[in-house]
Amino acid sequence: MADRALIQTNPLLATVTKLLDLADARVTASQLLDLAAWPPVRRRFGFTDDDLETITRWTADSGVRWGLDAAHRLPFGLSQFPQGTWRAGLDRILLGATMAQDGGNWLGLALPVDDVGSGDVDLAGRLAELVNRLHRSVDLLTGPQPVGHWLTTLASAVAGLTSVSSDDSWQQGELDREFADIAAGAGPDATAPMRLPDVRALLTGRLGGRPTRANFRTGNLTVCTMVPMRSVPHRIVCLVGLDDGVFPRAAHPDGDDVLARDPVVGERDRRGEDRQLLLDALLAATEAVVITYTGADERTGAPRPASVPIGELLDTLDDMAKIDPTTPARGQVLVRHPLQPFDARNVVPGELGVPGPFSFDPAVLASARAAAGPRESAPAFLSQPLPDLPPIDLDLDRLISMLHNPARGFLRQRLDVAVRFEADDPVDALPVELDALQQWAIGDRLLRDRLGGQDPDTTRQAEWRRGTLPPGPLGQRILGTVMADVDPLVNATSALRSGEQTSADVRVTLGDRWLTGTVSGVHDTTVVAIGYSRLGAKARLQAWIQLLALTVTHPSVGWSAVSVGRGAGAPEQSTLGPVPPELAGQVLEQLVDLYDRAMRAPLPLPLKTGLAYAEGRHRRRSPEDSLTAARQRWVSDKFPGEDADPAFARIWGPAAPFAALNRELSRPDEHWMREPSRFTELALRLWLPMLTAERRESL
Repeated sequence: MADRALIQTNPLLATVTKLLDLADARVTASQLLDLAAWPPVRRRFGFTDDDLETITRWTADSGVRWGLDAAHRLPFGLSQFPQGTWRAGLDRILLGATMAQDGGNWLGLALPVDDVGSGDVDLAGRLAELVNRLHRSVDLLTGPQPVGHWLTTLASAVAGLTSVSSDDSWQQGELDREFADIAAGAGPDATAPMRLPDVRALLTGRLGGRPTRANFRTGNLTVCTMVPMRSVPHRIVCLVGLDDGVFPRAAHPDGDDVLARDPVVGERDRRGEDRQLLLDALLAATEAVVITYTGADERTGAPRPASVPIGELLDTLDDMAKIDPTTPARGQVLVRHPLQPFDARNVVPGELGVPGPFSFDPAVLASARAAAGPRESAPAFLSQPLPDLPPIDLDLDRLISMLHNPARGFLRQRLDVAVRFEADDPVDALPVELDALQQWAIGDRLLRDRLGGQDPDTTRQAEWRRGTLPPGPLGQRILGTVMADVDPLVNATSALRSGEQTSADVRVTLGDRWLTGTVSGVHDTTVVAIGYSRLGAKARLQAWIQLLALTVTHPSVGWSAVSVGRGAGAPEQSTLGPVPPELAGQVLEQLVDLYDRAMRAPLPLPLKTGLAYAEGRHRRRSPEDSLTAARQRWVSDKFPGEDADPAFARIWGPAAPFAALNRELSRPDEHWMREPSRFTELALRLWLPMLTAERRESL
């Protein structure tokens, strides 16, 4: 490798360029996290892989977006909004090591981050030290200063932020040598003031790639740039990346170049130099020349022309060499390689300009044969149900989780396979408008705090300190909208929450096993569940299963379950029970039977889609009309439908049509309601008893 830039070979010099980039940048969450993961910085502060993962989680939880502190946001007109800066985030992280977030605890503008334990104090301190040292360096890298001040400041910043091993101590020596050469080269202009762009341009030219001596003709592959005096004879010369628009180099005159204002003949011409370099490289080859360029668009596959010099070279070959009167010479030298490695031309001898096949990869050959063979439909996720498991006790929460999403429950509880979850990366931009999911998260937190006994003003103050709201009036408007939805839920359910909140244990005999668990949110003899979401399928089914388990465990108590959620204009309430103990036992056995079936094979029973069909049939609508309503739940035009659920996509394929879900016919042992398909049978089996016992009303 020749002509490599110093910032590519010396990480400390690369750190200098990073500091210059951060000097006038916003210092976003991702920028500082990238700096923390930079090897010299990581070594200096002792960050392990787990530490970096923890820091990333803290950054997201503390709401850090950009800016070192409020003063750093002054040029952007946001100095009055300190939330979301690194200073505010560090205050939250450090405060989280001393107190919990519950109960409206905060100090000044800092709200504690819950996920900081006593064992994380050292890591939090190292992160704070990194941010503090970077802050001091950035403050000094401003304004017009002599070149000596810039070099001293950069050297001090690199020394405070980085560390190298003894084997890599040459990197520090090279940095000192380069800085000394720059200072010595300043001469009488050493006291002239320089601004940040001037220093950046100076160091870019100094630390960038430049031609160096290379040991040619050593028998090894030499990679270098195309510069004059490189016309050393070689057996094979390869010119890579001569794309149209890249070669020859476009002329972009510098604004400080006075000669570029009135060019004359004889001055330097980069495009002409590149043509000469191409000619020198061609004449330096003694056996063969290989030239590559992008011949098709990477996204659309549309053909792209060769650069002008390469096109002229091909035209010259056509004029000077003749295969026959009708065949141009370029057909013998121009090879268009396929985009995909499994293309059959890669394994057919002579197809890509070489005597044998271009690729000798056996996997590519197998792929090409498979692509050329007959098309077959993808196999089913599971050809036949798995055998029954030995009878074991069943946990109530596992039963509820399985019936909420039988596909995900089968993957997790039976196959022990987790659906892939993409963790959210820290967000760099300050929020201006919140989507529905973000507003729901705020409303859910506010509702939990209000139900926990906090007053409205305390919950407002805590949410402001969290940093999730947009700045200024934008955040006030959103917070007011969310509070307007929370207050009716709190006020309308005060009577339901009048008694002391307790928990109740359940223990139900299921043949040779037990169903056990704990039901929380019990007020006297009523299970109360209040959520910020619309009153939907998940909350109602959970309340129903808990009610059944309590009724069977304590048959002498007249249990009931109440679920409250947001409605169209006012809070909506679902009331279940009391249910006769005999009926509760029968329905609970049916639900456990569905659980056992779901443990053998994934059931085609999405929650919201099944409820939509069951509600239609409960209102005595035809199966066709009920399926139409269910189809709208399966694929929604406003929000992602259940067809986009990762578990369902893993089993039935991404964006599976509703017909694929409803294709399987009812089985003989599942012909409970004489419905046309297995999906409709399972939907009624799950939901019809609950719908019969449910009473809905607006509060």
